[in-house]
Amino acid sequence: MTGKWEKNEEIKIFREYLKIPSVHPDPDYEPCVEFLRRQATDLGMDFSVFRPVNDKNPVVVLTLKGSDPSLPAVMLNSHMDVVPVFPEKWSHPPFSAHLAADGKIFARGSQDMKCVGMQFLAALRAFKKDGVKLKRTIHATFVPDEEVGGQLGMAKFVHTEDFRALKVGFSLDEGIASPTDTFPVFYAERPTWRVHFNCSGTPGHGSLLLKDTAGEKLRFVLDKMMDFRKAEQSRLVNNTELLIGDVTTVNLTRISGGVQSNVVPPLLTIGFDIRLATEVDHEQFQKQLEKWCAEAGGGIELVFELKDPLVPPTRLDETNIFWVAFKKAIDELKLKIRPQVFPAATDSRYVREIGIPAIGFSPMNNTPVLLHDHDEFLHADVYLRGIEIFRKIIGKVANC
Repeated sequence: MTGKWEKNEEIKIFREYLKIPSVHPDPDYEPCVEFLRRQATDLGMDFSVFRPVNDKNPVVVLTLKGSDPSLPAVMLNSHMDVVPVFPEKWSHPPFSAHLAADGKIFARGSQDMKCVGMQFLAALRAFKKDGVKLKRTIHATFVPDEEVGGQLGMAKFVHTEDFRALKVGFSLDEGIASPTDTFPVFYAERPTWRVHFNCSGTPGHGSLLLKDTAGEKLRFVLDKMMDFRKAEQSRLVNNTELLIGDVTTVNLTRISGGVQSNVVPPLLTIGFDIRLATEVDHEQFQKQLEKWCAEAGGGIELVFELKDPLVPPTRLDETNIFWVAFKKAIDELKLKIRPQVFPAATDSRYVREIGIPAIGFSPMNNTPVLLHDHDEFLHADVYLRGIEIFRKIIGKVANC
């Protein structure tokens, strides 16, 4: 029953890419590089490899020169790395790219996001087959390290001369699957703050009731943070117009400290993952955290493991010619979309930070959201339909 999909050349290419285990915590990208080199040869695209940080983290660029190279180029970005797997939790080996009888392709990266990278190339392959010429130069970029923050990939690459030489004017990157008919389209991302509160206090014997202990201070801060979290939860529940990307999320992720069960410790630490809604004033929010530290009794060190700046969103109006072209393609395809703020973080934040408009979009609707989950899969028909969608979108944005 899988014959019609097994024989499809684009499905074969997709599954070949999925079988490369470029998986954290120690991904080997060289098999991806060689695979993409072969794709470039087949497509007649220029092939470049840059290593902005170190040899283990390559940035691969496949370039299709446009008829008017003076125009700003279009970047089609995807990442090569995938998150860890727990094979015993999967129905099929996670790097087998198993094609089930019903058309589901099971593999880590099938949704996040090897699908999009291969759909980009498939759309360009269709243009080549049909003799379609594009005005703008296309750069299909394949980057490392996105799943752990991008510091060894796009975060550094955008500040290099090699990137500036690409003359990128617009970027398409990943989105998220949708379980409904409507496709999410992402024009912004919430800044991520990873904050640690190092609570110092009076140490001593566990049988005493000492004042100003680290535990008391930790409790005060924890209560304040979780009360704030509950308020944001209520906003989300009580306003059906809001999505998760429209509120600030706070999650306790680490608690550490203590030396022995009968010793009151001099230091306890709690850590939070905070994703700030785009309208939050960063300076005021930090002042609020500092105020809670003072109210807890002082002696609390506020440490930022990560502190993303506020990055202006991509404009979705007539001032952005790429959005106009993107929307025209969507309308011609009669697709339902919902523009929104990405709830997590992608490499688009680094692109937007240097002033380049970026849109996140993965053409996967009527599909359960399984990124980072066990048994991640994408249906073959959804994948092939996505190629046609990207063909329309890329054609519009590359000729605007």
